[in-house]
Amino acid sequence: MSKNASYMDLLTLVPLGISATYIYPVFLLATLTYLIIVFCNLCVLSTIAVSKNLHKPMFMLLFNLSISDMLGTTSFFPHLLYSIVTQNRVISHSACITQAFLIHLYGTGNLLILSAMAYDRYIAICCPLRYNAIMSPKKVIMIIFLIWVINFSMMVTLILLLTRFKICRTNIVDLCCTNPSLTKLICEDTRINNYYGLFTIVLLQGGSLSIIAYTYAQILRTCVMTNHPDARKKAFQTCGTHLVVFLIFQINTAFTLITHRIQSASPYIRIVLGMSILLFPPFLDPIIYGLKTTELKRSLVMFLTRNICSSKL
Repeated sequence: MSKNASYMDLLTLVPLGISATYIYPVFLLATLTYLIIVFCNLCVLSTIAVSKNLHKPMFMLLFNLSISDMLGTTSFFPHLLYSIVTQNRVISHSACITQAFLIHLYGTGNLLILSAMAYDRYIAICCPLRYNAIMSPKKVIMIIFLIWVINFSMMVTLILLLTRFKICRTNIVDLCCTNPSLTKLICEDTRINNYYGLFTIVLLQGGSLSIIAYTYAQILRTCVMTNHPDARKKAFQTCGTHLVVFLIFQINTAFTLITHRIQSASPYIRIVLGMSILLFPPFLDPIIYGLKTTELKRSLVMFLTRNICSSKL
């Protein structure tokens, strides 16, 4: 009995399928990717933290987006790098649960933060005279606090519903541990888990999409009606950047969740989409916002120049 319990405590993720010839080149590429993601996000975090001119609602939300991106990346890459070198895809059940929790915390966090950023842009462009009153530091801190409380509460509930079952299988169908892939290891009735999963998808995906659709419709209307070409151009540039980031994340997430619920869906498509969620947003977010947001770009250059010069001295 104890032997069987010990066996069930070790799960096996999908094989990477890397031939011996390419193990170390792939490992170096994956390590470089992870280091670039960490470096870029740390640069954004450090720049916003030390630059008083960036202590504004938009950048406070962007600061939390970088934290969320780092959370998602760090929950995935270290075990992936270990797997590439050792070609060992075994992971303990507790570690798998922890990874799933962190990945879902990252995904939900990004959706909520991007929705809050859309609301911030809506107030800034459509109600500029009331912006400081509506998006005061106290209210922004409250919004950020609510984002993380809602996120944490929903994901803890998701994982608690999962851990009440004993697993009867050990093969994970994805490159990493997620709630859908762990649910497939259970042989008992998981209808409550499925209902809660659908509820969170509708609430988070549908809610964030509704917020984005409404705010950007109002922003577009305001931009079209304005008589100042420079203001219109700046608004389109800022909002276009945010919209690209949101759509990349929303579309990938939606299709990944859908493929888990369609039995005939190709596992390779699901794996690629799942990988892209953990790779592209953390990689692109700091680059897109760093290059497209003038204030952040200027402060980032000053921060890096100051630190490089001080290290030479």
